Amino acid sequence: GVKAEIKKICIKNLDKQRTLPAEFFTTSKEELLRDPEIDVIVELIDDASAAFEIVKASLQNGKAVVTANKRMLAEHLKEIYELQQRYKRPVLYEGAVCGSIPIIRNLEEYYDNDMIKRVEGIFNGSTNYILTKVLEEGNSYSDALQEAQTLGFAESDPRFDVQAFDSAFKLAILVVHAFGIFVRPENIIRFGIERISAVDLKYAKYHDLSIKLVARAFKSGNNIYALVAPQFIDTRHSLHTVRNEFNAVLIEGAFAEEQLFVGKGAGGYPTGSAVLSDISALRYDYGYEYRKLNQENQVSFSNEAVIDVVVSFSNDIQISTDKFIRFDGGLHVQRQQSMHGLASIGRIKQWSGQEGISVIVKPGAVLEPLVVGEKKVLNYA
Repeated sequence: GVKAEIKKICIKNLDKQRTLPAEFFTTSKEELLRDPEIDVIVELIDDASAAFEIVKASLQNGKAVVTANKRMLAEHLKEIYELQQRYKRPVLYEGAVCGSIPIIRNLEEYYDNDMIKRVEGIFNGSTNYILTKVLEEGNSYSDALQEAQTLGFAESDPRFDVQAFDSAFKLAILVVHAFGIFVRPENIIRFGIERISAVDLKYAKYHDLSIKLVARAFKSGNNIYALVAPQFIDTRHSLHTVRNEFNAVLIEGAFAEEQLFVGKGAGGYPTGSAVLSDISALRYDYGYEYRKLNQENQVSFSNEAVIDVVVSFSNDIQISTDKFIRFDGGLHVQRQQSMHGLASIGRIKQWSGQEGISVIVKPGAVLEPLVVGEKKVLNYA
């Protein structure tokens, strides 16, 4: 039902065997960018810097763009927004965030007049697939990662998945549409799944918990706070049953209250479905209006927040109790220790830079502003 014609496909390797006739292909992007008959460029390459130049040149040449490149978008979204305003051509990117879940379109259209309080969820299908296989089927971490790559769920560089870069990119994009503020992805503190220990896994199984890599952002006053980190999830939580490569996005609004979107977030078909939907939307000149960005209530981004965590580490690493805002207790099992309590996300950032330390958010914990009485206190200097 999509009335569109593919005129040319720019590829890297002309000698690779393909199912379409050779006349469809070229290795020159200029052949597409300078063709006046082409009015939409679909950018789907694995190079964020080159992708941005293609998007920029496309808009300058009067062409609309559909892209699924979350890193490129997260790192250049403010400039891409300004280019759209200048050249009056849209850039659509539903496929960049959570695969088949139409979350950006919903934030733009359904929640445009709602006051969003919170956005959180499982934004990365690869890590969710790995954690499902490790916890439920007893697979090793390396085997589960290899399987995710074989199935096409994981990025070509798996560090972007397991070290939570991918989730941070997607969260930075959603923050613009949910709260109306541009946030550099490197300013979002993240902790990946690659350090989850055997003790963490035993703890989860013993207490009937799952572990999910959860990206979250929330609004308090005029500030937006964000964090990406693994979390123990109990059976009552709506994310507990989201398994394998599925993603989930939980939106809490002042009026709509809490709503959950679940769908496949990794793989060619879910992403392709979202890309095709964007191409179809261009038939009626659809474009993001960035309504939250253009509302009068201005907000700021802050990392002055706290959350309850479990910190695991081996005996040769020393962590004192005064590193916590509130220390609740600890456990020593063989050569592995764990401590739990309330920690600042600034402290979590420090721990992320130290090898051998695992940080997992406690079940039911929420990210909150760092406030003691009426005064904000930083405790990670």
